[in-house]
Amino acid sequence: MAVLNVLSPNRVAFPPAESALENPNGLLAVGGELTCEWLLAAYKSGVFPWFEDDAAPILWWCPDPRAVLIPDQLKVSRSLAKRIRNGGFRITMDTAFANVVRGCSQPREYSGDTWITPDMMGAYIELHAMGFAHSVEVWLADQLVGGLYGVSLGRMFFGESMFAREKDASKVAFFHLVRQITAWEFNLIDCQIMNDHLASLGATSLPRSEFMALLAENRDCLTRSGSWTFQS
Repeated sequence: MAVLNVLSPNRVAFPPAESALENPNGLLAVGGELTCEWLLAAYKSGVFPWFEDDAAPILWWCPDPRAVLIPDQLKVSRSLAKRIRNGGFRITMDTAFANVVRGCSQPREYSGDTWITPDMMGAYIELHAMGFAHSVEVWLADQLVGGLYGVSLGRMFFGESMFAREKDASKVAFFHLVRQITAWEFNLIDCQIMNDHLASLGATSLPRSEFMALLAENRDCLTRSGSWTFQS
């Protein structure tokens, strides 16, 4: 019978990914701390936090399979291409990180729940201040209408969440992110768990073992830290 790993707050370390539970899929450990040190160690280990209550223990996950996007496999539908060209959007990076996280934390139409708790939000805002977490913002006039955020290590971007207040705004953000990190020679975007939205953009599912191998190849490359801006 599988036993859930319990982390000590005094030692920043994660157990092997293959020790994650099968049910619920990928639940690896409970405990630890929601700090920048813990978050960076988690991403380097292929792990991410996901829980719904700051009063509850922190849950850490490494699911099998793992949703990823190879940057040059991005799919852009004709309708999305038209929105990118003619939608009237202005796109920026790292100019409104906290607002993007707040946008992502809002309940969705299909669910009143959110996993981006106040403690989670604060931890990623601090990670952004350290130059490891980044956002893409989509503006219509002066209104923030969509965006995404995630973490960068080596030649990988670990996507966390996206939101849209206008049709296709999150997809537009994703398009511009992928185009930029492709220019920077990133090799992989971790999308965590597959859904129809990600699949429509070209994401695919890899066995956890394959994802961990790609992680090992890319995580220790030089990290493009600090504030990001779009570059040619």
